[in-house]
Amino acid sequence: MKAFVTILFLLYHFLLLHQPSSSLPLCTDLRAPLISKTPLAFCPYNGSVCCDSAKDLQLQKQFHAMNISDSGCAALIKSILCAMCDQFSAQLFMVESGPREVPVLCSSTLLVNSSQSNRAASSFCSTVWDACQNVSILSSPFASSLQGSNVVPADSGSSKLNQLWQSKSVFCDAFGGSSYDGSICFDGEQVSLEKSETLVLPKGLCLEKIGNGSYLNMVAHPDGSNRAFFSNQAGKIWLATIPEQSSGGTLGLHVSRPFIDLTDRVFFDSSFGMMGMAFHPNFAHNGRFFASFNCDKIRTPGCSGRCACNTDANCDPSKLSSSNAAPPCRYHKVIAEFTANGTISKHSSEQRASPSEVRRIFTLGLPMAFNHGGQILFGPADGYLYVMVGDGAIRDDPYDFSQNKKSLLGKILRLDIDNLPSANDIGDLNLWGNYSVPQDNPFSEDKDLQPEIWALGLRNPWRCSFDSQRPLYFICADTGQDHYEEVDIITKGGNYGWHVYEGPFLFNPQQSPGGITLANSIHPIFPVLGYNHSDINKKEGSAAVSGGYFYRSSTDPCMFGSYLYADLYGSGFWAAAESPENSGNFTTARIPFSCAHDSPNNCSTIPGSSLPTLGYIYSFGEDNRRDIFILASSGVYRVVCPSRCNYTCSKENVTAISLPTHSSGKKLTNLHRVLCLSFFLSSMLYFVI
Repeated sequence: MKAFVTILFLLYHFLLLHQPSSSLPLCTDLRAPLISKTPLAFCPYNGSVCCDSAKDLQLQKQFHAMNISDSGCAALIKSILCAMCDQFSAQLFMVESGPREVPVLCSSTLLVNSSQSNRAASSFCSTVWDACQNVSILSSPFASSLQGSNVVPADSGSSKLNQLWQSKSVFCDAFGGSSYDGSICFDGEQVSLEKSETLVLPKGLCLEKIGNGSYLNMVAHPDGSNRAFFSNQAGKIWLATIPEQSSGGTLGLHVSRPFIDLTDRVFFDSSFGMMGMAFHPNFAHNGRFFASFNCDKIRTPGCSGRCACNTDANCDPSKLSSSNAAPPCRYHKVIAEFTANGTISKHSSEQRASPSEVRRIFTLGLPMAFNHGGQILFGPADGYLYVMVGDGAIRDDPYDFSQNKKSLLGKILRLDIDNLPSANDIGDLNLWGNYSVPQDNPFSEDKDLQPEIWALGLRNPWRCSFDSQRPLYFICADTGQDHYEEVDIITKGGNYGWHVYEGPFLFNPQQSPGGITLANSIHPIFPVLGYNHSDINKKEGSAAVSGGYFYRSSTDPCMFGSYLYADLYGSGFWAAAESPENSGNFTTARIPFSCAHDSPNNCSTIPGSSLPTLGYIYSFGEDNRRDIFILASSGVYRVVCPSRCNYTCSKENVTAISLPTHSSGKKLTNLHRVLCLSFFLSSMLYFVI
C-alpha cells in the first residue's frame, strides 16, 4: 500500500508539472487590459482592450505604410496587427518567450484541450499564406523569423511571402501554432474563451488540527522536502516537519528550539511585529533568507531610515498628526537578510541560523502606526522579491499615500536582491536599502512612479500568493475599511483604487488633509472577489479578509482549482471558481467547514454549534505537496479529504472497500486518501490523454 501511495503521488506531481502555464487577460507589457473610454478608430476591438487611442493610431499608420494592394490580404494583415489590442495579447504574442511582431497564428484545425472557442474550420496560418503569398507587403512583419525559432526566411529583404519563405509549411512552422492544453492562438478574430465545464464548488472544507501553536507565516522549505518554516509575530522562526496526510502525526516543531530568534530587535505590538519571511529560491544552496519586521528607533539601536513622508512624496512629517501617541516615523518597516550557511541539512528540523544580519535590504520610516502590510515573497517566474506595504493609516488614508506615485505606502514593491548596489549607488539612486530595481518595473513606462513600485492603490494587502500552476496569477487580498473586503489579481502597474474606491464602490473619506485623487483621473482595476462586512457580522459589520491560495493538492479533489480565502474573525471560508478558465471571472460561495473526527489534536467547538473554534484566521500556508494550511490563533489546521468530515465529493471514492476499524482505523483513513487520490488522478489522466 505504501508503494502504491508513492507511485500515485509521483504521478500526480508529474501531471502537475506538465500542466500548461496559462495566463489571465494580460497585455504584452504585462499590464491588465483597460476599458476603453472611447471606441478605437482603427482596430475593431471594444470592451476590455490593450490599446489606447494612441496605440490604435500607431497601428493604423503602420498598416498604411505597408501599402498592400490586395484587399483580401490587407484585411488579414490588419487583423494580425490589431491582435496587439486583444485582452489576451500577452499570450498571443508569447511575451514570456521574448518579443515578437506577429501573434501565434492558428495552424491546426484541432483545438486540443483548449479553453479557446473552436471557431476555426481551417488553419488561419494557411489562409494568410494563400491570400498573401504573392502580395507585396512593405516593412513586412514576416520578414524575420521569430525569436527562438530555428526556421529562418529564405530572403529577408523581399516583400512577398513566397520570396521570404520557401513554402506554406515552412512559413507556418515559423509563425503558426495550435491552441493546445490551455494555450491560445490567433484565428483572425478577437479571442473568445470557450465556456468551460462549470467547476462545482465543494460541499465543505474538512480540517485536521496538527499543531497547537499560533503562527503568522508559513513558507515551504525550498528544497522540496516535507518541511516548512513557521514564524510568529513576536519574531521567532521555526523549522518544522509536516506529517503525512492521515498518519495521525502532528507538526514536528520544538517550541524551545527556534530556527532563529529575532525578538531582541522586533517591536511587537498589536499592529507591529515580524509580519513576513521569505527564503531565496536557491536557499538550499546559498542559505539566504529574509525577515520583514518592525523596529522602534527609540528602543532598538540601528533602527533608522528615511521617513516615507518626505519632500519627494510632497509630505511634511511635522504636519502629520501623531498616532499611538508616537511621533511620525518612530517605527520602521525593515527587511533584513540572514544566512543559514553551514547549517543546511536535507532531513533535520534542528537546523539553526545565526541571528546576525547579513545586510539591511530595505528600511522605511512609517508616518503612521497602523495598516502597513509586511508580507514578502519571491516571484516564481522572475525570482524578484515582492513587498506588500499598506497605507499606514487607521482609516481613510488621509494623506492619499496609496495614490501618490512618489510614496511607497499603499503599494506592492518589486526588488532585485541578487544584483546588489554599491554604497555610492544607494545614495545616487535614492534607494531605501541594499537592492536594485528591475528594469522592467512599471517606472520604465511611467516616469512619475517611484522605481520600486509594481502596483498601487492598496489599503493593507493581507496575504498574497502566486498560483503554483500559473505563475502569472498573482492574487492578493486587500483589507477594507468600513464596508467591503476584496481580492485582486495583481498586474504590472495596476491601480486598485484605494482611497478613491473601497472595493467596487466609490469611497468618500471623512478626513483628507493631504488631498484626494479624483475618480476620473485613474483607471482602477476592480476586485475579482469580495464580500460586504454585513455578510460576516450583521450586528457590528466587522470583517478583515485573509488571502489564501488556489487549491492544487490531490487531497480534496472537489476543491482542486478553487481559490480559497477566509475572514480574520474565523467565521467564514470561501471557495471561488473561475469560469471560463483563465478569464479572471470568478463565482464564489461561502462554504461550511468542520474538523475531522480523527484529528491528531482535538478541535474544540463553538458552544451550541458543531463548528470548530478556530479563533482568528491569521493566514494560509502551502507546503511542497500543495496541501493547504490554516494558521489560526487556536492552532495549525490542514485541509484533508472531505470524507473524513462526511462531506460528499463525487470525485472521491471512499466506499469501494470496507476494512475493520478497531486497530486499523488509521489504515482505513489512509485507504480513503489513496482512493481519493487515485480517482482524482484517473480523472486527470482521462483529460490529458
